[in-house]
Amino acid sequence: MKQLFNIFKSALSLPLFCIIIFSMQGHIAFAGTDYRWLDGSAGESLAKRIELPEGFQRIPVSDKSFAAWLRGLPVQPGRPHVYLYNGSKKTNQLAHHCVLKVDVGKRDLQQCADAVIRLRAEYLYAAGCEDAIAFKFTSGDIAPWNEWSNGIRPRVRGNKVSWHKVKAPDESYKNFRRYLDTVFTYAGSASLSKELEKVPDPSKVEVGDVFIQGGFPGHAVLVVDVAINNCQERYFLLAQSYMPAQEIHVLRNLKIWRNPWYKAKSEGILLTPEWKFRYEDLRRFPRNPLCPNK
Repeated sequence: MKQLFNIFKSALSLPLFCIIIFSMQGHIAFAGTDYRWLDGSAGESLAKRIELPEGFQRIPVSDKSFAAWLRGLPVQPGRPHVYLYNGSKKTNQLAHHCVLKVDVGKRDLQQCADAVIRLRAEYLYAAGCEDAIAFKFTSGDIAPWNEWSNGIRPRVRGNKVSWHKVKAPDESYKNFRRYLDTVFTYAGSASLSKELEKVPDPSKVEVGDVFIQGGFPGHAVLVVDVAINNCQERYFLLAQSYMPAQEIHVLRNLKIWRNPWYKAKSEGILLTPEWKFRYEDLRRFPRNPLCPNK
């Protein structure tokens, strides 16, 4: 009781427009086994690695949500180089704050929007929401994982896609990764941008949102964490892959050197190390009844 009184007493010194929030930080309810691509221990998580801005706390998220899963993403030790799919170092080594422990594959496929698709699909797979895994090709055709796992494969001829039963059913993780490679081949920022919902007020950014400009080329970055203070101001972290396909990394904020946090705003320019977005480019995955935890 005394502790609550002290908190209330401190709140009286804040400006009237500040709203005191009483909430526990959402804790991570995912284990290393929920990151199926790992070839060893998960190690340090994103949430443990990156310190909060002074006076901020992480916004509460529900257990088993996409937000909780993103916060639990494993991070490589230190600040290593970012590597391309072919083992070469990325030319720009100044853009990243840290590198996620997520494989990039051996082909030039997992680029910007593909990295967003990869993380979203991996979450749904880990959360037992496999029936919700479906992404559109650039042609507009939907590619559901449940059909792929039943042996149905796409036949792409120009802009026309047809599906045919050609394989035996296979629900293995290895086959899931083959499915994702196919999605990466025929989807991109243009198709993903059409699947996402516009966020009315970007200053209310949430973990799992996407800044995206669909095009040829376009770009997409994923919001992997959000922090809030007593005045309801929000800061967020961004992760990206890029061209050529490369390891997914958390971006630096070039305005504050070595700081990865970006301030949420309702409008204006969001300048990242390798792309210029508008805050109005913020989008969100629609709620899916097949995955109630989002």
